Amino acid sequence: MTSTVASKVLRFGSFSDTNKRERLNLPLVSIIMPAYNAVDTIASSIDSVLAQTYLNWQLIIVDDCSSDDTSRVAERYEKMDNRIIFLKTPINSGVAKARNRAIQLSTGRFIAFLDSDDLWSPEKLSHQVWFLLENDLPFTYSAYSLFGESKKDYVFNPPKKLTYNVLLKTNSIGCLTAIYDTKILGKRYMTITLDRQHDYALWLSICKDVGELHGIPYPLAKYRVQQASLSSNKLAVSKSHWKVYRFVEGLNIMRSVYYQVNYMLKGYFKYKIQKKSSSLLLTDRN
Repeated sequence: MTSTVASKVLRFGSFSDTNKRERLNLPLVSIIMPAYNAVDTIASSIDSVLAQTYLNWQLIIVDDCSSDDTSRVAERYEKMDNRIIFLKTPINSGVAKARNRAIQLSTGRFIAFLDSDDLWSPEKLSHQVWFLLENDLPFTYSAYSLFGESKKDYVFNPPKKLTYNVLLKTNSIGCLTAIYDTKILGKRYMTITLDRQHDYALWLSICKDVGELHGIPYPLAKYRVQQASLSSNKLAVSKSHWKVYRFVEGLNIMRSVYYQVNYMLKGYFKYKIQKKSSSLLLTDRN
C-alpha cells in the first residue's frame, strides 16, 4: 500500500456544525482502554470520553487484574452508559495483551487508544474522524500536552508528516492520540513479544505499509506524567527500542545502531526542553 496524499493539500475540520442525529450516524469509533491499579485516575479518563462531542463510540475497558478498586469504578460507568463495555482479565498479562483483547472485541470502523490515566479534549474524536474521512487517510495522530503535579502543561508538537525512516529515529506519536481506520487497514494489533514499545512497533508497521502518516498540529489530548525513576525508565525504553529495530523491524546492526543513536540524542534534547519548559519529570514518551 502506498500513500494516496503525497501531493494533496490536507484539510482540517470537525463535525461541530452537525446536529445530534447526524452525529449518531457517523462511523463507530472503538476506544481501547487498558487499566491496571488506576482507581485514582480512571474516572477522569472515562469522563473525558463521555464529554466527547462525537457521539457514536464504544469504550472497551480491560482491567488487567488490578488489585485495587479499578474494576468497581469501571463497572459503575458501564451501568451508566451502554456504550461502555468492561471486562477483567483472570491474570495480569500486560498492557499489550489487554489492548489486543479490547481490539478483538471492538466493532467500530475506527480504533482509538486512551490509557486509564490520560485525558481527551471534547473535540478529539470529532476532529480526527473528520480529518481521516475528508482526506481519505488510514491513520492519524495529533499534538498533545503533558501535565502532572506541577500543574504546568507542556505541549508536544510532533511533525505534521512522518515517513518510515523518520519514525524510526524516534517515536513521535503519542498512543493517546492515535486512531486508525479498519476499513483500510483491517484490525491491527500490538506486538506482544515486546516488554515495552508495543505501540511504537504498531505505528512503524502501519507507516511501512501506507508510506507516510499525517497528524493534526494542535493538542487534542493530555498525557499524565507520573513521578517515576527517569533513569530506569529511559534505560528500559532504550532497550525496547533496540528490540524493535533488531527483532521486529529486522534492521541490520549498522542501521540499528544509527537509529538507536538518533533515538537517544532526540530523547535527551526533548527531555531537556520539556524539563526547562514545564519542570516535569518525563517517563517514556520518546
